[in-house]
Amino acid sequence: MVKLFLAAASLALMLASSAQSQIVPRTELHAFLSATPTDRQFLIGAQDAPSVTLSAELRLPTAGADRLPVVVLLHASGGINAGVVAWANELNSAGVATLMIDSFTARKIVSTVEDQDSLSRFVMILDAYRALDLLAAHPRIDPSRIAVMGFSRGGGPAHWSAMERFRMMHAANSKARFALHIAFYPTCNRDLKDALNVVAPIRIIHGTADDYIPIKECRELVTRLQAAGKDATLLEVEGAHHVFDNPAGAPVRLAQAQTTRNCPLIREADDGALVNSVTNKAFSYASDPCVERGVTVGRNADGLSLARKAVQTALTEAGFVR
Repeated sequence: MVKLFLAAASLALMLASSAQSQIVPRTELHAFLSATPTDRQFLIGAQDAPSVTLSAELRLPTAGADRLPVVVLLHASGGINAGVVAWANELNSAGVATLMIDSFTARKIVSTVEDQDSLSRFVMILDAYRALDLLAAHPRIDPSRIAVMGFSRGGGPAHWSAMERFRMMHAANSKARFALHIAFYPTCNRDLKDALNVVAPIRIIHGTADDYIPIKECRELVTRLQAAGKDATLLEVEGAHHVFDNPAGAPVRLAQAQTTRNCPLIREADDGALVNSVTNKAFSYASDPCVERGVTVGRNADGLSLARKAVQTALTEAGFVR
């Protein structure tokens, strides 16, 4: 059964990249082990979550024996889409390798847009950490230049993976660590313990018109990180909706998409449970009355141009490109 899931995941990645993958000299499909913890299992550092074999596509943009920087790409609630593939192309054209992880197929998930409870948001942190050893052992990858970039559901893990607490819980023995964390329109409304103890630069890119995951909590998080002396910035893209960086598609309404836009902070309790910080009751998308449905997503050409420049700058400052 695992082989069947892995084959399906590999096929999905191949179809998603198809012609675009021809721009790089080599594309490799890799399998690696991860796990599927609940929110609480992840937050308390439990090691008994069910294991899973995931698939990922590694693109090496140049031939030869030189070691390359690499960006791990974490997809959104709809899985790997044209936007993720476009970013892989963008990074590859700059000489940066990419590892595109499929966090859904092996877990029998197609989308979490209408049911966000079907998979913990923290699972993709674990997937990203598990990919570190795969990349550190690869003869073409420079283990000192590994970044993570995530989108929406993958954006939260992209910046949360900078937390030293999570790294020590779930990746203390890894042979590498992330040197840069880039998060597009990420979840920021989780009040997590030791959230300000981050160990690498964080770059958040977010639209001001986002009604799926509003920018407000990301502003507050970045302000708190900066006050703590951490290297964190927020690029605000004026008038941009969620998924503004997708290269195709005018803004559309997703009527059944779940959103916590009107929820208070969702707080991590002492026992690792997530609770509504106002009611102090256990939070879930299915039962908390603050959860709503109906969001807008779609392209913003000016925003995409700004985002490309911001990513290029972040990679340059981190020594990934010159």
